[in-house]
Amino acid sequence: MSDTARQAAGHAGADADDDATLIARSLHAPECFGALFDRHAPAISRYIARRLGPDAADDLVAETFLVAFARRGRYDAARADARPWLYGIARYKFLDYLRRTRSSMHDIPIDEATDLVSHDDVEGVESSYDVDRLLERLSPKMQGAIRYVKLEGLSVNEAAARSGMSPSAVKVSVHRGLKALARLIAKETER
Repeated sequence: MSDTARQAAGHAGADADDDATLIARSLHAPECFGALFDRHAPAISRYIARRLGPDAADDLVAETFLVAFARRGRYDAARADARPWLYGIARYKFLDYLRRTRSSMHDIPIDEATDLVSHDDVEGVESSYDVDRLLERLSPKMQGAIRYVKLEGLSVNEAAARSGMSPSAVKVSVHRGLKALARLIAKETER
């Protein structure tokens, strides 16, 4: 069997393996990492493209997987699904891109500051759960930021003026608050 045929056979068999197995196999057969790329690159690309547009997404997806490939020896094999690890790397690359391009936090739309929690998730919260009851479980800073920006529809600058926080603090509070709300909803749905 030629090297190309062996690589193709190994790549095809990799489709059935979980991510941790693929990463472990790639330590001795680097071409196995290609199956991980094929499996998760589209989702990582959508994640970045929603925040920066499709032009930046291609480069940042490539950078994300280059970092993942370089760090694959340190991957926790107990985690069968590599998506959280890849999203973490992609988030770092996204933030690094913003620093490199000298974008100000004030120029980033609020939906980009909410990370993995999308506006659709908030709409689901509003219609499916008692938002007031869930918000009461968050810090006052997070409560105010979410109420102003997501529920009342104020701009980040308007919310900052009303709350006495900086626009950056409002964005961070919304981001963290939405993630906390998502965790609370997940706990409620488990009951």
